[in-house]
Amino acid sequence: MENDKKVKITSAELAQLWSQYMNDSGSICVLKFFLEKVEDQEISYVIEFALRLSQTHVEKLTLFFEKEDYAIPYGFKVEEDVDLSAPKLYTDSYVLHFIHQMAKIGLTNYSASVASSVRGDITDYYMECVSETMQLYKVSKDLLLAKGLYVRSPVIPNEKVEFVNKQAFLFDVIGEKRPLIVAEAGNLFANIQRNILGVATLIGFSQVAKDKEVTQFFLRGIDIGKKHVKVFGKKLEECNLPVPASLTAEVTNSTAYTFSDKLMMFFTTGLISLSIGYYGTGVAQSPRMDLGVMYNRLSLEVQLYSEDGSNIMINQKWLEQPPMATDRGELGSSNT
Repeated sequence: MENDKKVKITSAELAQLWSQYMNDSGSICVLKFFLEKVEDQEISYVIEFALRLSQTHVEKLTLFFEKEDYAIPYGFKVEEDVDLSAPKLYTDSYVLHFIHQMAKIGLTNYSASVASSVRGDITDYYMECVSETMQLYKVSKDLLLAKGLYVRSPVIPNEKVEFVNKQAFLFDVIGEKRPLIVAEAGNLFANIQRNILGVATLIGFSQVAKDKEVTQFFLRGIDIGKKHVKVFGKKLEECNLPVPASLTAEVTNSTAYTFSDKLMMFFTTGLISLSIGYYGTGVAQSPRMDLGVMYNRLSLEVQLYSEDGSNIMINQKWLEQPPMATDRGELGSSNT
């Protein structure tokens, strides 16, 4: 077996390690604030569990960087990016939904990290992350169920085996559409849930942001999220399937400084990038042509929104640059 100490970290491994450090350092700030304000003791346990995971991850990631003589990302700091004494911004119910959705995202990201890992110690680390996040997912899901807060995706009967016998299964763009298949309905429902959580998150961010341009960016995101919920919901309603309810009532009226604009922009642009990926999954799993057209159109809107967010972060010097390949041309020209 290879000696991991003599094997350099690959670019794919470094990309995952760097991104996770940024995400977990930001999560620590958010989760510490949630823990400071939580009133429900059962939800407090879930927050503590999530916070311990993020703190442990940052410690282990720091060791990876130090052993390889890599620069440790600056990331986010509690003393710089959150005011723990600020008034409560979100209800406990929102926080539980937030952690559950982050656990889902974590499972996706950590699985990808395992798949891109070659070195034994990094593979073991990410397998451990998957196992821990599965526990967080289960704990948060079970508590949502126990409190009657979990919203299940539509139930669709399956009474007999059938085979497709018409091209309209794929290409009926203008005429009457066939009913949704289960993958299409499931993706629409999940994308509505993510947008609903995103809208609630951005409403809170818009209330406490200090920079006017940042506030306008969040307000624009709220409009986009509501629009996408409406578009996806219409597709479900056409098949008489249920649409998840809004979470906007889970935001308090606080306008006091809570999170730094830098931290809120980081979370927002990160969630935007994830939504583009989920929309891509929607395209891949939706044989019905009109759904593919819809996802591509909405994805383009989200990409343009993401670009504007990145420009704000660059102008404000908030966008930390990931590790980059050496510019050999620049090194060569410096010697002439």
